[in-house]
Amino acid sequence: MEIWINPACSKCRTATKALDGAGVTYTVRRYLDDPPTAEELTEVLARLNLEPWDLVRHNEPDAKPLRDLRRDPANRATWIEAMVTHPILIQRPILTADDATTAIARDPETLSRFLP
Repeated sequence: MEIWINPACSKCRTATKALDGAGVTYTVRRYLDDPPTAEELTEVLARLNLEPWDLVRHNEPDAKPLRDLRRDPANRATWIEAMVTHPILIQRPILTADDATTAIARDPETLSRFLP
């Protein structure tokens, strides 16, 4: 299992604490220090069945240039590139199980699907 986290995020800390408490083996990716590539984000979006604008943290200052950008296929690459350039825009934590099941584990119900 892999988890993309921002250590300063309380939801990320909650998720790693729950994984540790359940004895789950996982790899941590501090995505602010090791940003995903456009290809990696495209793969994660496909597994999440989301569009890039669904994964963006719209209240971040770096999201300001995106506010007037249309949410359509023609601008999909621009949204993805914004997240690659400013990874703080990516929702977190993102968990990917060994079977490639992926979710944004911000709530206890979603997180519990990854626990034994």
